Amino acid sequence: MNLNRVDLNLLVALDALLADQSVTKAAERLQVGQSAMSSTLNRLRKLFGDPILVRHGRNLMPTPFARSLAEPLRETLGRVESLLTIKSEFHPATDHRDFSVTSNDYVAAVFLRPLLVRLATEAPHVKLHIQPVQDDFATRLRHGETDFLIMPREVFLGYVDFPNDLLFSDRYVCAVDADNPDVGASITMQQFSAQPYLAVNVGHLPTSAEIQLDAQGVIRNTQITTQMFMLAPFLLRETRLLTLIQERLGLALRTDANLKLLEPPMTLQPVNMVMLWAPQNTDDPAHEWLRQRMSRLALELFPNVLT
Repeated sequence: MNLNRVDLNLLVALDALLADQSVTKAAERLQVGQSAMSSTLNRLRKLFGDPILVRHGRNLMPTPFARSLAEPLRETLGRVESLLTIKSEFHPATDHRDFSVTSNDYVAAVFLRPLLVRLATEAPHVKLHIQPVQDDFATRLRHGETDFLIMPREVFLGYVDFPNDLLFSDRYVCAVDADNPDVGASITMQQFSAQPYLAVNVGHLPTSAEIQLDAQGVIRNTQITTQMFMLAPFLLRETRLLTLIQERLGLALRTDANLKLLEPPMTLQPVNMVMLWAPQNTDDPAHEWLRQRMSRLALELFPNVLT
């Protein structure tokens, strides 16, 4: 196919049609008339020799061929968007740029908050949009819907499929209310299994701590689960609940949440937080600058803890 004969705007329309599976909604998304979008769909059908969307009851459904185009199309458009935003240089003191970062609230508290403080003076026109981890985090990263993903590499084994840097590590400690009458200065495995337990998950994924407990066959008396690391310590107050928490978060919240922190009665490997980005952003000067800034900050905040 000769690209000189192809209107590449058709690919933008195709992406909208596949995402919305509706001519009307795709037209609204691209701010064109419905008749113009219908005409574009006909052109796409001729271009690919495929119906693209077919009627199924009251709805339109993509054909198998069209579904096979969705992911490579999204990746291609993401690369084009990145290409159009790339500058030959990035000047943090003066240039404007928005970035989205997907992470859990623990990372936001112990790492992204200090980063925001640094950026306020070093790059005052750089904005960060912090997004929670959702089940489709890998797809969103691959499609360029988020600039950075910060996840435990033990939880997301697919991190090897993306450019990545290890940012920092943190160890796990046990946490209980400081006035918990059942727990003294230390805790045994028998106590750990008997105490009412608060488990923390990342979306539908278990944390690194939960994965390790399962692998070791550690019995838990789980009574509460939450997806919010920052909330977990405060749920312990005035209860007999026990949880595992990252040490730096526990130390930061020990006074406010009235925590007692203890060595776990089992051997737990530290959690290793890795920063990932989409390949199309690797050579973007602004993106590269922020990656390097985050790596330097991680070394500053978490010295000698990478494993």
